[in-house]
Amino acid sequence: MSRPDAALADALAAGTPIPRDAEGPVFAEPWQAQAFALVVALQNRGIFSADEWAQALGAEIREALANGGCRDGSDYYERWCEALEHLLIEKGLASHDGVDARAAAWERAAEATPHGRPILLENDPQAPR
Repeated sequence: MSRPDAALADALAAGTPIPRDAEGPVFAEPWQAQAFALVVALQNRGIFSADEWAQALGAEIREALANGGCRDGSDYYERWCEALEHLLIEKGLASHDGVDARAAAWERAAEATPHGRPILLENDPQAPR
């Protein structure tokens, strides 16, 4: 399990509930801590409230379960990202097309990145040069 201190600093300072074990905050992957910290930072900036976030995340989880999604919680942070995407689109800060285009760019960048190297958006072969 990862314990990325920098990604959690704002969340811990804000007293936001986070996944924990006996040793402290844990996430299965570093990206989960980053996604968590991003939501906390957006709440702290007033982009959306904790209630709006809870409603968005709850809706995503209910929809996933209704469509046969994981019942063991292993896809929790995937739902987290879906809720964030939908909330940002609802707020007019992103668009479906923009999110889809950025996801495709990251996928191309991942495919073009040699094993063991950091995946950077600049690695997308279709990125403007």
